[in-house]
Amino acid sequence: MERESMDFDVVIVGAGPAGLSAACRLMQQAGEVERELSVCVVEKGSEVGAHVLSGAVFEPRALAELFPDWAERGAPLTVPATRDEVHLLKNAESTQKLPNALVPKTMHNAGSSPNYVISAGNLCRWLGEQAEALGVEIFPGFAAQEALIDDDGIVRGIVTGDMGVAADGSEKSGYMPGMELRAKYTLFAEGSRGHIGKRLIERFNLDDGKDPQHYGIGLKELWDVPAEVHEPGLVLHGSGWPLDKNAHGGFFLYHGEDQQVMVGLIIDLSYTNPFLSPFDEFQRLKHHPLLKQYLESGKRVAYGARAITKGGLNCLPKMTFPGGLLIGCDAGTLNFAKIKGLHTAMKSGMLAAETVFEALGQSDEADRGGKELTDFTTKWEQSWAYQELEQTASFGPAIHKYGTVGGGAYNFVDQLFKGKLPSLHDTTPDYAKLTPADQAEKIDYPKPDGKLSFDKTSSVFMSNTNHDEDQPCHLRLSDPDIPIRDNLPKYDEPAQRYCPVGVYEVVEDDAGKPKFQINFQNCIHCKTCDIKDPAQNITWVPPEGGGGPNYPNM
Repeated sequence: MERESMDFDVVIVGAGPAGLSAACRLMQQAGEVERELSVCVVEKGSEVGAHVLSGAVFEPRALAELFPDWAERGAPLTVPATRDEVHLLKNAESTQKLPNALVPKTMHNAGSSPNYVISAGNLCRWLGEQAEALGVEIFPGFAAQEALIDDDGIVRGIVTGDMGVAADGSEKSGYMPGMELRAKYTLFAEGSRGHIGKRLIERFNLDDGKDPQHYGIGLKELWDVPAEVHEPGLVLHGSGWPLDKNAHGGFFLYHGEDQQVMVGLIIDLSYTNPFLSPFDEFQRLKHHPLLKQYLESGKRVAYGARAITKGGLNCLPKMTFPGGLLIGCDAGTLNFAKIKGLHTAMKSGMLAAETVFEALGQSDEADRGGKELTDFTTKWEQSWAYQELEQTASFGPAIHKYGTVGGGAYNFVDQLFKGKLPSLHDTTPDYAKLTPADQAEKIDYPKPDGKLSFDKTSSVFMSNTNHDEDQPCHLRLSDPDIPIRDNLPKYDEPAQRYCPVGVYEVVEDDAGKPKFQINFQNCIHCKTCDIKDPAQNITWVPPEGGGGPNYPNM
């Protein structure tokens, strides 16, 4: 197809913390030497921040390097962490609070140089403003559909998705073909399980010699609460109930600004029971007295979920290839021992920007770029962000091997010795961990009460999700027969439960036979299906740009 094209020095895919930090740093360097530089950021969400969801307690180290005057610039960091609590939930009623001395240093957020309770979406909105002020072009509502790769195997940019395509593939009246955005270098910062990043890893064998990547699903709600139970800066973490020994994870409850708390549950997608529903585990968690005391007089105002790339250093792919880089959660730079990834994502973006700018400075205007930026690897491995991952490389594998308590103890000792214990590995992909349904225990989840716990339908509404219904389904099945033929008898089709918004259902057709139904309009782009499907039969691709959730303050 003949497509219109635009040329840039650098194209960045994704207006998250990594992509926007890279854009800002590129333009800062250009300004310092008064050099013309064209930088474009494409974002599939309807606006910058619309698809960004994180806890979040934020470590401002990278931000202070990028904008030392961030406070004067009005960065949305207004609530410093004032107090940490870590709990082990023993059952549905009781808890054991861990003494501060037994809490790993990576979990300490308060102190003389505190971290901040923030909205990651609002941080990205602010970073977007800084980027535009520096001269970056940001195109929200445009989804990057695929990478442009030439005959020499060099990435030359991206193609945006077509707009105005009907469900049957025909062109509607407002049809607009996607554009080619060509660049000397392209940075992929799509977030966890980026669909182009996934293809690039496979195309360039970037994960050779690495452990398979591991993921979690993070579910989050935003609540307005009364002043008498609100303590700005209080940070609660914990694990245990309602998860059992076959499902690892933990909860958080952060007290932010404006009498709001953020509550959430992270579950490793290595869980084994096909009857487990991450959404329903989260709903019953909120009935525990520890959390209930903050929520029962409040009101839920937002809901969302997102996959988390959490494998750490042992799973981190090579981040360079001819013509571009993988940065942030597209690669997997999150430090799960800290339950933080914004600062490391930002640092990876800043180092990418410095490497790209150096490469551009060594070429003339006729140079098309496209080199493999191997200098990035050196910069990255010498950075404090890489050192964090190096010191916590066994964190995830220890929990997978020894459980939440045993793994936690291993990691506590490992951190005392600064990551010097024998390195642990988990070489089984998350999708391969499920036990057959006839060998698993069914889970009877309580019905939601509409006060603390809710159903999926009302939760989708709280995510402000919207897709044009007359468009092709963006959840592609390699073999449409697998869900009913294979997954249903073997695993009771777990997609019915691992999806946090009810996209997948098994219903009866007109003949009374089971049928696999995909309600793609509900999709909040969490990517869990792409990760956890035991047959690896589901591929998530971007819907029409601007679709999906629209998260406020998340």
